[in-house]
Amino acid sequence: MTEPQSSKPPRQSRTGVTSTGARKASAKSNRSRAREFALQALYQHLVGRNDATAIDHFTRDLAGFHKADAAHYDALLHGSIEHAGDLDALILPLLDRKMEEISPIEHAAMWIGVYEFQNCLDVPWRVVINECVELTKEFGGTDGHKYVNAVLNGLAPKLRATEVEADRAKGKAK
Repeated sequence: MTEPQSSKPPRQSRTGVTSTGARKASAKSNRSRAREFALQALYQHLVGRNDATAIDHFTRDLAGFHKADAAHYDALLHGSIEHAGDLDALILPLLDRKMEEISPIEHAAMWIGVYEFQNCLDVPWRVVINECVELTKEFGGTDGHKYVNAVLNGLAPKLRATEVEADRAKGKAK
């Protein structure tokens, strides 16, 4: 007796992605790695209220940190913590709930996104959003990435007006 054949086509292999959809470590850029470490560090800050210097020392000792863009990590971690009030002031009007009800992963990803919008002008706005959405997919709850996407898409026209408008004119953005 033979096994019944599946009616589904064989799964397409995607380079740079594991079977669960997460990005493979080898496919990540140094900046993507920096964002991952910054997200983890910001999570520690948001949940444990740990000191930025202590978090920084701990994070730099983690496996794989040597493959991250350390300067970008520094900027994201220290810049987000230093400007947390300003970042939250931009994020809060776009939320449909209190900041305390936002998952720390989503909160950290939004901090990274807003910080990069304001301070990393060499990173295109759509890349900022995509990276933050991917971080939230990888580390956050089931639909957290949709929330991060909505908030950052709402802030992009305000924080990167010229760039967003240029993309709209080319038909690349809504």
